[in-house]
Amino acid sequence: MQTELSRQLGAEHALFGFTPFPAVAAALTRAGGFGVLGAVRYGAPDDLRRDLDWMAEHTDGLPWGLDVVMPAKKVEGVTEADVEAMIPEEHRAYVQKVLAAYDVPQLPEGENSGWRITGWMEDVARGQLDVAFDYSVKLLANALGSPPPDVIERAHRQGIPVAALAGSPRHAERHKAAGIDIVVAQGYEAGGHTGEIATMVLTPEVVRAVDPLPVLAAGGIGSGEQLAAALALGAQGAWLGSVWLTTTEADLGSRALTRKLLAAGPGDTVRSRALTGKPARQLRTEWTDAWEPGTGPGTLPMPLQGLLVAEANSRIQRYEVEPLLGTPVGQIVGSMNSERSVQAVVDDLTRGFERAVARLDRIAETA
Repeated sequence: MQTELSRQLGAEHALFGFTPFPAVAAALTRAGGFGVLGAVRYGAPDDLRRDLDWMAEHTDGLPWGLDVVMPAKKVEGVTEADVEAMIPEEHRAYVQKVLAAYDVPQLPEGENSGWRITGWMEDVARGQLDVAFDYSVKLLANALGSPPPDVIERAHRQGIPVAALAGSPRHAERHKAAGIDIVVAQGYEAGGHTGEIATMVLTPEVVRAVDPLPVLAAGGIGSGEQLAAALALGAQGAWLGSVWLTTTEADLGSRALTRKLLAAGPGDTVRSRALTGKPARQLRTEWTDAWEPGTGPGTLPMPLQGLLVAEANSRIQRYEVEPLLGTPVGQIVGSMNSERSVQAVVDDLTRGFERAVARLDRIAETA
């Protein structure tokens, strides 16, 4: 499963994996893929540095990357407290009403509210990059489109290629104009923030739009046959995220959530603004239903929604309140029906790829 891009980046397989878990990213790199660690959940630079130290020690000198969430345009002088003050009291009251309806306990006194979506903040994201550039990161990806020009320039000075996610050919063309090196064409089926164009349609359109830049296909990919299809569409590899959530190395922090993922079908996800304020595909739950249009006060724009629901999500996860318990995940969740190691997933992907290529070879021979 090699392509020009995978050889350029030093990976055995053209298999790129985004994950918030260092153990998953490192295991994928050791298995011959290219692990990409998501940085958005790291609020403190020291926490990120600790995990990057761990990554460096557990990847055997093989390549890996970092994914940040950084807006292209800088907003000067805005702090997290300033943004918090913009949240209407009506929305705060609605959150408490939903939690009370399911008897969700308060967090213990003195316990932090856990993960907050603060990586989008300019100062936080730049602090993450200051840390990351001290390491032998082989790829910098940005989940909010093209990062600011000075970030691209800084990465290039250090010999680090920059990737950006795109949900339409128009977005991809902007990335090319901004100096991005790799475009990730993320289709509608993907988990997390995603647009409205399906992967099968989007991938070849993005390939044409940014030629000769390499493109990675993302969204609904979880088998070797699908990876072969991505290459047939002109991509130079696949970008997988959801499939790693049920691996044994993943740390979801909740057995109940793992059980829900294993039991879910491909129709059990929904694009909802409940998590961040932007449409993000996730497990459909009674929490996402509570934020559907016409229900309650409605969602707030990003980043207000993420800050509004941060503590609620921590309480739901801590107490494993199953009707409300969910996570970003793509439609491939219907195929994620057993817990396996990252190595086992990669082995299955390579076998499926070989089957697909052999099938196409047989068709070509009889043509």
